[in-house]
Amino acid sequence: MNDFTILVLAWIALALALLPVQLRISAPYGRHLRPGWGPAVSNRLGWMAVEVVPLVVFVPLFVGGTGEKTTAMWIFFAAWVAHYAYRGLVFPFRLRTAGKRIPVLIVVSGALFNAVNAGLNGFYLGTLSPPYPAAWLIDPRFVVGLVLFVGGAAVNVWADNRLIALRRPGAPDYAIPRGGLFGLVSCPNHLGEIVEWCGLALMCWNLPALSFAVWTAANLVPRSLGHHRWYRLRFPDYPPDRYAVVPYLL
Repeated sequence: MNDFTILVLAWIALALALLPVQLRISAPYGRHLRPGWGPAVSNRLGWMAVEVVPLVVFVPLFVGGTGEKTTAMWIFFAAWVAHYAYRGLVFPFRLRTAGKRIPVLIVVSGALFNAVNAGLNGFYLGTLSPPYPAAWLIDPRFVVGLVLFVGGAAVNVWADNRLIALRRPGAPDYAIPRGGLFGLVSCPNHLGEIVEWCGLALMCWNLPALSFAVWTAANLVPRSLGHHRWYRLRFPDYPPDRYAVVPYLL
């Protein structure tokens, strides 16, 4: 077992070790913002700072890496860049959260988290990975993973659109989202992102991609459970048959 593999396994172990903490404490931003977490910046600036990091780190590591780049690997690259170009350069400007702020501590920790994940994946695919053969493009793992990635991304963006539409001028800060997957779960945006990165892990079939899928689930499942509890406390008429993030299960 080489040093890089040990590092990635340790990173996965850290995600699992922090899971009980995240299940008990909701990170203090968005609807869970509370005093006592130090200085804050605007939501838009904060989210840009967090979500641009994976582009800044991953792209040069992949493109400048010494390994051979095959078609499948460029597809992995395009999937990563498409997601973070949206999250870092488009989504923050769509937010209707004027006046909302996010603690600098959360921005810094989110940026560091993204830098590690982008670094592990970019370095592995750019330098360490054996080249994926042309036959990988018809391998069931690649095909199913690509379908999951695209489907998860579509769900994520669709749910973003629904949530953004709730914040019309003059509307309350928060309302009960309805329609589509919101009829089944409180956080289809989180469900979509979890499916998305599980799809990439299946497409890539390597340990760094798996580590990112594990971290995504370890972050977003507790976040979804926190949102679900918040909705139930905030709205007495909140639909009682909704789950938090996984329909009919969780």
